[in-house]
Parts: sequence; C-alpha cells; structure tokens
Amino acid sequence: MVKNIFFSSVALFFALDPLGVLPIFINFTKNLNREEKHRVIQHSVLTALGITVFFVFAGRHIFKFLGIKVEDFYIGGGAVLFILAIRDILVYKDSTEVWGDDLGVVPLGTPLLAGPCVLTLSLVLLPRFGLGVVILSLVLNLALAGIIFYFSEFFLNILGKRGTRAISKITSLLLVAVAVMLIRKGLVSFLS
Repeated sequence: MVKNIFFSSVALFFALDPLGVLPIFINFTKNLNREEKHRVIQHSVLTALGITVFFVFAGRHIFKFLGIKVEDFYIGGGAVLFILAIRDILVYKDSTEVWGDDLGVVPLGTPLLAGPCVLTLSLVLLPRFGLGVVILSLVLNLALAGIIFYFSEFFLNILGKRGTRAISKITSLLLVAVAVMLIRKGLVSFLS
C-alpha cells in the first residue's frame, strides 16, 4: 500500500507541478498582503481538491455520457490555458485587478493545479492503484502545493520585484508552451 501511494503520489506531483506553478503564484499574488495570500492558497488548494476528487468519482461517467475522449479534454484544457496565458502577457494590469477575488479559484485552483494533466492522470491511475490511493495521493500533493505556496515569500525575497516581473512574463510564455503542448498531445492522439 505504501509503495502504491508513493508511486501514485510521485506521478501526480509531476503532473500537478507545484514548483512550476510557484512563479505564477508569486506573480499573481505579489501585491497581496499575507492574509490575502493565505486566502488565495486556501481557495486554490480547496478548489483543486474539490475538482480532482469529483473528477475521480465522476470523470469517466461524464466523458462516456457526453462522448468526450481524453484527447478532447487535452485540446479544450490547452485552449483555456492558452487564453489565460495570453491574457496575462497582454494585459498590463495587476493580476488581482484582472482576476479579483476569484484568483485562488481561477486560474490557480483550476486550470493550473487541477488541470487536464492531473485530471486525466487521476483517471489513468484509478484502475491501477484504486480509489483510496489516488485520493490520498491527490490530498498529499495538494497539501504539498499549499505548503510551497505558503513559503512563496521566501522566494519573492530572493527574486525581488524586478526579478518577479521578469519571471512573470517568462512563466506566462511557458504557460503558452504548456497549453500548446496539451493541444498538440490531444491532436496527435486524436489523429493517430
């Protein structure tokens, strides 16, 4: 059981990629006070947890009922992520002005934490490891993401404001690349 939890958690850690989301979190929350950041962390982790757990239970049934394939999910999720990233690159407002109080829910909770990779991988791991292991792995990974976000102030102090601004644009470009990769994966799977 411990071995299954380990393997499932490691796979989900790389799909969730909290270290990759960290610069985006820093960029989006750089002008928030500590209490507001903690609220965003809670919203993002709880949103991602709710979506992933719901998806583990209902994802296959929803896909089957609607006739959705995993490839469709990659393409749709990639398109949404692409739009969010382009919006961040082109809009010269502070993230909190753009997203407001929903910042923890969208884009951090979903699609950044609970995105197409995590949701699809959860469905793939389910038959192999079982419901309990997958849910526990999701909880552990999202708790770890919350802890990483909680200590974002440490990283912000190292980077400074100019470094944070530079990283924010680079991470937005990386988000565009991730979005294109998801769309490409969906199209390649769909066409083969």
